[in-house]
Amino acid sequence: MRKNVLSRGSVSVIICFSFSHAVFHFLGQGFSVLIPSIQQTFNITPIEIGALITVREITAGFISLPGGLLSDYLKKHRSLILTFCLALYGIGWLIIGLSPLFSLLFLGMCVIASATSVWHLPAMTELGSRFPGEKGMVFAIFGAGGSIGDILGPVVTGLLLAYLSWQNIVTGYVILPFIMALWTYLMFQNVRKQDASDSGEIPKHEPVSFRAQLKLTAEVIRDTDIFKINIVSGLRGMCFAVLVTFLPLYMHDSGFSGRSIGFHFGLLWAIGLVVSPYAGHLSDRFGRKIVLVPTLLFSGVLVAMLALWGEGWRFTALIALLGLSIRSDYSLISATIIDIVKQRAESTMLGILSFSRFLMGAIAPLIAGVLYQYVGMWATLLFVSVLFLIGAAVFASVDLRKNTADNE
Repeated sequence: MRKNVLSRGSVSVIICFSFSHAVFHFLGQGFSVLIPSIQQTFNITPIEIGALITVREITAGFISLPGGLLSDYLKKHRSLILTFCLALYGIGWLIIGLSPLFSLLFLGMCVIASATSVWHLPAMTELGSRFPGEKGMVFAIFGAGGSIGDILGPVVTGLLLAYLSWQNIVTGYVILPFIMALWTYLMFQNVRKQDASDSGEIPKHEPVSFRAQLKLTAEVIRDTDIFKINIVSGLRGMCFAVLVTFLPLYMHDSGFSGRSIGFHFGLLWAIGLVVSPYAGHLSDRFGRKIVLVPTLLFSGVLVAMLALWGEGWRFTALIALLGLSIRSDYSLISATIIDIVKQRAESTMLGILSFSRFLMGAIAPLIAGVLYQYVGMWATLLFVSVLFLIGAAVFASVDLRKNTADNE
């Protein structure tokens, strides 16, 4: 039976998950602003910065495979998995903040990537099962939580850089994931009682064997175009990783202060905070493709304009316009994937898709680092633009009606 969208348990879950998502993005985007300071501290090149991000993407990809399997198999312990991931995320940032050597940053990045990758799998599965008919809008609200972190992270970090070292900033931020870990644990203790009160029974989570999980996953991949959709997600992930890594370096090299870098990144994500939930609502009503394809095309064109004419006031204007699409696309792709999976070993499926997606994303920072160091930022941005345009073309070729019908 379909759950009431406004049930107390479901409302508690979306609120807690959205705040947790904000914390993940707050620290992640704050780190983007700190990249120039980290580069100066350890005297490293853009290629070495790209290697750091590549290690993060590879780790996230490989950990998503067992993470998805375990998340489905241990779904009755989902609250503990989510709590543990948040605590582990804080530990990863503590390693980075206290690291005396650049090489130890790779360890911190591996811990952070593992926690982030695994946390998203049960979180998205839980939301998809609680809001079956409103996934586009709910994932957009979930994404909006991330966007709030995207906005505040760069702005707050840019302001703090005027008074604190990047190490002090990172170690101070560590408290946030631990607070969310405690909230998550306590929230789930109450949600079971609320669900039982609203429905009259306590939800049961029967474990599914690994063999059954893999069989269901193989059926979804064989019978649908989900892997083609995942290629689009991978291309989008490549674009995102490059932009958040090399735009701060470019701005720093162009004379922007830490405060100004934070302002521009905050502006980029602030626009998405408003637009993303509306885009999700439109995709629920009119279809994913009619919203997502123009969104990806729009991003590709804007990044190309940023490469060719992104100077002075035009740089700020194009960054603001890019905010209309840069956050909306991810929630729409996620909703499309959940549409197709429809409670068939969701976390396992998402884990396998994340594996391929992160491997795609791993090579992008290295390519971008070489382009930035030896050609220039304009070449890096044109590389991103082409990836966006390819993603739009691939998604346009997907028959979403067939995929939906196959899963009914």
